[in-house]
Amino acid sequence: MERLIVVSNRVNPARDPAAGSAGGLAMALAAALREDQGLWFGWSGETRANFTGNLSIQQIGGVTVALVDLDEQDRLEYYNGYANRTLWPLFHYRPDLVAFERSYDEGYERVNLRFAQTLRPLIQDNDMIWVQDYHLLPLARELRRLGVRNRIGFFLHIPWPSRRLIATLPKHRELVAALLDYDLVGFQTLDSRDAFAEYLLHNASGDVSPDGEVRAFGKQSRIGAFPIGIDADDFAGAVASEQATLAFERTRASLLGRKMIIGVDRLDYSKGLEERFCAYEQLLMDYPDQLEKVFFLQIATPSRDEVDAYQDIRARLEGLSGRINGTYADIDWVPIRYVNRSYRRDFLAGTYRAAHVGLVTPLRDGMNLVAKEYVAAQDPADPGVLILSELAGAAEQMRDALIVNPFSREDVAEAMRKALVMPHEERVARWTALQEGVQRDDVKAWRDRFVSTLRASRTCQA
Repeated sequence: MERLIVVSNRVNPARDPAAGSAGGLAMALAAALREDQGLWFGWSGETRANFTGNLSIQQIGGVTVALVDLDEQDRLEYYNGYANRTLWPLFHYRPDLVAFERSYDEGYERVNLRFAQTLRPLIQDNDMIWVQDYHLLPLARELRRLGVRNRIGFFLHIPWPSRRLIATLPKHRELVAALLDYDLVGFQTLDSRDAFAEYLLHNASGDVSPDGEVRAFGKQSRIGAFPIGIDADDFAGAVASEQATLAFERTRASLLGRKMIIGVDRLDYSKGLEERFCAYEQLLMDYPDQLEKVFFLQIATPSRDEVDAYQDIRARLEGLSGRINGTYADIDWVPIRYVNRSYRRDFLAGTYRAAHVGLVTPLRDGMNLVAKEYVAAQDPADPGVLILSELAGAAEQMRDALIVNPFSREDVAEAMRKALVMPHEERVARWTALQEGVQRDDVKAWRDRFVSTLRASRTCQA
């Protein structure tokens, strides 16, 4: 029997799917695995004094998971270090924030080897292995060294950077070469796929065929773009839930006749939150007719508090929101509601539905599922308007949104103004086209397309 084994850094399918955060890898993979007799393998999130390699196999949210603990040095060097201080800023075009330290690289290699050694006994002859994201770029190389000849695919959820940018990474050739030990390497967008192909062509003297077959470093693989979606059916249930209805009613009651712009993001420098706050301030400056008629709700979920860059952005956002509110607020109107906490997914669904404008303006993003969830949450009879960064992967699919340059505060401010006064007929037409795409290109379509392509790919057994 063929099984699908999914491997990711963290294994955290929601015990209650409705309680999950908006978007993200966990919700997408849990939805993809519930119908299969497969396995999800990865780090438990816990650390021990010493690495043992002992596994905990259990059922979570209808998914069979295999969890392994790491040690504290692994967490510091592999996760906080190479993954989040080196690869994350580099792949999001922030070389100024990249930390190159040899110990980080060593920790990254060590943990990928440990993952491979712990996973190896669980792999059966007919299994297909699907590895997720930047934490595990060299995992296939380690599995191949242990004799694994199964089909192994890799999917990158974040952007792949330009060839000149990736070339600033020490040992970049070794890292890219390790990716070609996968039978299939998937990216969110054509832009990322093409950037990877450019590296192979110009930095590795490789070959890239029109159908995605690639050869370099004495290896052969296949590359492709596989844009991820949301679980559209499941999210429709969340929108119709009692919790979502209560959130919608509570939020609409707080509007007091005003319109609401909403942003929901992890607290991360790649999300463009500072630029977004400044664009909203520009809206208030340029369009005084909107004063006291609109407010902006930004939900920013804290993340990676141990990384200095995240502490810095939180302090700057608090200062910005305080300045804007201090300048424009009145006794019965606060221009920005800035919230640092996480909410249930069904609660967010109702809040999205109450918002007249969804503001999704990352400076660089692999896909951004919040954009798709905002669209899916709307009332078909009276939908809101999505404003979307041209640098989010979702912009390749969602062309009926108002597409903006997130670095231009004037561009984003003008889009906010246009969205706030957009005629009903245009809002419905734009939403209808967007919703058709969200339903068509959902997480099941993403899974099926990737898995069928992997199944048809060459294997090391061939």
